[in-house]
Amino acid sequence: MILLSDEFYREVQNHPIPTDLEAAKALSSSPAALDLFTWLSYRCFTAKGRERVPLFGEFGLVSQLGSAEYARPRKFREKLDGWLKVIRAMWPECPASIDRDGTGLTVDRARAVLPEEARHAW
Repeated sequence: MILLSDEFYREVQNHPIPTDLEAAKALSSSPAALDLFTWLSYRCFTAKGRERVPLFGEFGLVSQLGSAEYARPRKFREKLDGWLKVIRAMWPECPASIDRDGTGLTVDRARAVLPEEARHAW
């Protein structure tokens, strides 16, 4: 059993991040895609506009997702592309894309809360 503090509960209640619980449930069999979906939900919600996140380096996406096993750039980009395809099956308007040179991920302001009719499509 996990017990959360009252302080943590208040923080979550006071600063919610809109996301789609049904999409998260659907991604539960793919932990890496679920991690990316959750990260994108937050990052797109807090974005002030179009932003670039490096894939590698101290503050890169690899470090943020804790995906050290994909530290080889080509392998991580392949995995990232696959995870994005899975996410787009549920969130077609997902504004994330890998840069042309493959060194960053571009995101834009959006909400990962899907309209009811979109949920029934998958």
